[in-house]
Amino acid sequence: MKRVLTIQDISCIGKCSLTAAIPVLSAAGVEPAIVPTAVLSTHTMFSGFTFRDLTDDMLPILEHWKKEGFHFDAIYTGYLGSERQIDIVKTYFDTFRGENTKIIVDPAMSDNGRLYTGFDEHFAKEMGKLCSKADIVLPNISEACLMLSEEYPGEEADEKTIEGLLVKLDRLGAGISVITGTTFSDGGFGYTGYVSDTGEFFRYSTPRVPYKSHGTGDVFAAAFTGALMKEKSVEQALQIAADYTCACIKNTFETPGSVNYAVNLEAELPYYMELLKY
Repeated sequence: MKRVLTIQDISCIGKCSLTAAIPVLSAAGVEPAIVPTAVLSTHTMFSGFTFRDLTDDMLPILEHWKKEGFHFDAIYTGYLGSERQIDIVKTYFDTFRGENTKIIVDPAMSDNGRLYTGFDEHFAKEMGKLCSKADIVLPNISEACLMLSEEYPGEEADEKTIEGLLVKLDRLGAGISVITGTTFSDGGFGYTGYVSDTGEFFRYSTPRVPYKSHGTGDVFAAAFTGALMKEKSVEQALQIAADYTCACIKNTFETPGSVNYAVNLEAELPYYMELLKY
C-alpha cells in the first residue's frame, strides 16, 4: 500500500484540510500519514474559533520518523500558517523525498485576490519558493498572482491571461503548474495546466454549479493525490479530482438541509472510488 504524507492544519468541524484529506486518501486505498500544523475548533468561516499552533511539534515528528526509516510515495501540503512552517516543510521535502516521491503543493493562502488573515506579501513570496521544490503546484488564480506579484485579474480571467500566469509559474521551478478554479468562455469551471518539459497547455472543465463552499480546494488536492497514487497519469488524476469535487458541490447544492460550511464529500466517496477504477 502506498503512503502519502500530508502536512496541513486540522479543523475539528469544517470538513477541510486534514478532515478532508484523510477520508479521501483512504477511499483511494492509500495510507494517509499526517503532520498537523495546527488544531482549530472549526474552520475560519466561524467566529470565535480556538487555535492551537503545532509548529514546535513538526521537527520532533520528522526526527522520530527518520529514526524509524519511514518513506513516503507522495508528500502534499495544504494550508501552512507561517513562514517558519514553510521552512520546516522544505526540510520534510529534503529529508523524505525519494527517487519516486511526488511532491505536490497546494499554496492555500488566498481567495478573490485577498490573502488570508495573518499573511502578507512576503509570505506569498516564501510560498513561491516552496512551490519551486514541488513536482506539481495547484494554486488558484489569486494565489498564482500573489506568488508572482501580478495584478489580480478576477476569478473569470480569460484563457490568455491564465496561460500567461502558468508560464510565469513554470519559472518558479515546478514540473507541472495547474491553476484551479478557472472559468471558461463556454461557462464550464475547471482548471488549466502547463507541462514544463513539453511546453504544452491542457485544460478540463465540469458544469458550473451555482454554489460556493469552503474546502473544495482541499477536496480537489486530496482526490488528485489519491488518484496519482493509483497509477493514473497527471491529467487523468486531475480530471478525476475535478469530476469528484464537482459531484460533491452538486450533491450539497441539491440536498435539502446540507451544511452551509462544507461540501458533502463523504456522500460522493463511492463515486470517487468508481472513477479510480477506469
